[in-house]
Amino acid sequence: MIFIGTAGYSYRDWIGPYYPPGTASDKMLELYAAEFFFVEVNATYYRLPDWKMIKSMERKTPPGFQFVIKAHESITHQYSQDYLTNCRKFKQALQPLDENEKLGGILAQFPYSFQNNEANRKYLLALKEAFSPFPLIVEFRRRDWQQEAVFMLLKENSIAYTCVDEPQLKGLMSPLAIRTAQLAYLRFHGRNYTTWWNHKKPYERYNYLYSHEELTEWVPKIKAINQGAAKLFISFNNHFQAQAVANARMMQKILKKAELQNDKILP
Repeated sequence: MIFIGTAGYSYRDWIGPYYPPGTASDKMLELYAAEFFFVEVNATYYRLPDWKMIKSMERKTPPGFQFVIKAHESITHQYSQDYLTNCRKFKQALQPLDENEKLGGILAQFPYSFQNNEANRKYLLALKEAFSPFPLIVEFRRRDWQQEAVFMLLKENSIAYTCVDEPQLKGLMSPLAIRTAQLAYLRFHGRNYTTWWNHKKPYERYNYLYSHEELTEWVPKIKAINQGAAKLFISFNNHFQAQAVANARMMQKILKKAELQNDKILP
């Protein structure tokens, strides 16, 4: 099953381009879930979620809706000594999603500074154990992780690898099509070469609208990672001015016209 959605849904600059004028923030998820069946939650990177917050989100979505929750920065960026405590808090907060079969997985997005070394490989395994039995998805930003030995490590431990589309700058990830678990994951960040490293505001990195041709490039790769997968999540992170929504809709049409039309594609 293929789920297509966006990275986040609660953006003020989506009011007008996507949400009706005057939309309150607490109504956005309901409106979003009327069209899409999957969302990647990024707010949990900045704030550890609690049970009440997650339950509220769960209630606003229909049966079958899928959430992928981004791990808190203390787990992926700050490497706090209390990361195991935060992992436990994270798991407890996500229980409403798990109980209602709406938890697609936990996304651990690591920074460019997270290098491929023995200590960090052990850390990945520790996170897998800490979050078990919830699916763990990892995203690397540093190309030295794109090695066969790493892919084998992920496969042996059922850790899902995140395929990415991003600017092809020195050291960044190549757009490889790899699946290392039953769950497959693909994130589109945009191809802003000039503002990826040099930007005044974070959104400038993701201010990008993919063309039909650029998304079509991924069709054979999507076929490859979807083959045998239980779920494939496709997340658009080019969120500025709801460009992610436009591209999610575009990808849906592209895949339905391709040979994947016999697969169930949501929305």
